[in-house]
Order: sequence, then structure tokens, then C-alpha cells
Amino acid sequence: MRRSDIPKAVPGQRIGLLGGSFDPPHAGHVHISKAALTRFGLSHVWWLVSPGNPLKREGPAPLGKRLAAARALVDHPRITVTGIEARLGTRYTAETLSRLSRLYPGVRFTWLMGADNLAQFHRWQDWRGIMETVPVGVLARPGQRISARMSKAARAYAAHRLPAASSRALGGAEAPAWCFVNVAMSDASSTSIRAAGGWAR
Repeated sequence: MRRSDIPKAVPGQRIGLLGGSFDPPHAGHVHISKAALTRFGLSHVWWLVSPGNPLKREGPAPLGKRLAAARALVDHPRITVTGIEARLGTRYTAETLSRLSRLYPGVRFTWLMGADNLAQFHRWQDWRGIMETVPVGVLARPGQRISARMSKAARAYAAHRLPAASSRALGGAEAPAWCFVNVAMSDASSTSIRAAGGWAR
């Protein structure tokens, strides 16, 4: 794999990783990315547009279409859209993080997710390994606050939760560490956009 195929980063940078199908990408993704930059003390956010989601039975739109739509949507110097998981050949987040840590020594990664993902995080492959590898920043989304805070992952790592008032320290924290922050809500979702006929696979 050529270095030109992957985003550039230098040791010491604090980079948030927002993974997902982005099928399609929408304003809500941009909204939480901007919030993460500020709330978690990050220098950049990378969108990891995945080849597919192992937890979903139906495949997404072609990767090239989703990457193009994401890049057309994002207009921010500190948010980068990448299909690096396809380049790496990884399918699961734990695998991706392992490869990224080797590719980018000295870069401090933080995994980002909506509260809806935290609610079912225990279903992810090697979810404990993810929690032990990188800090995790959780951003509240509509209707998921209570289920996220009561989730198996939240309870298992309760002792490692940073208070929201200290959220800016997350990007430099040693894992395991996670933080749950409330942000101004956006009810945009890929599911609703597809249901309304605004995106064809």
C-alpha cells in the first residue's frame, strides 16, 4: 500500500475516528464531527467510510459512491474523508485500530460514536479490546441517552469514565478512558433519508 493512499498524520496529533457506512452521509455526521473536535480536544477527525457493516445484513451502496457523497458534503479543513479500511483490508474496528497504530506511531487516536452505538457496543467484535486500545468519545443522539448510559459497555467501564467537564482531556488520555457528552441534537439519519427516497443503493 502506498503512503499516498492514506491520510497524513504526524506524531502527537490527536485524531478522532468516526467509522460507519455513511449510507448516505448527512448533516448529522458533520454536526457530531465538529462537536467532537471541540469537546474532545482533537486536532482532526477522520471519517472511516467502511466497505460494509458486519452487524447489518443488507449491504450498503458502493464504496465509491459513499466516499464521493461524503467528500461533497464535508467542507472543513480538519475533517478528512477516507476509505482506508478498504485499503487495509480490515472488516472490524478492532482490526482497523491495530493496523492504524502500526501505520501511525505516536499519533493519538480517539474512537468516536453516537450514543446509539454505545448502547449495542458489546455486540462488536472484541469491544473490550477497543476500549483498552483507544479513548472513546460518545456523543448523545436523540432517544439514546438512557440506554447508552445503562449499556453493558458503560457499566463495565464505569470507573474509567471522564466527566463531561473534563471532556477536552479525552484526546490525550490513556486507554481505557471514555466520555459521554451531550451536544445540540440533530435528528438526521441515514435510515430516514433512504426511507424518504433521498438515496438509492
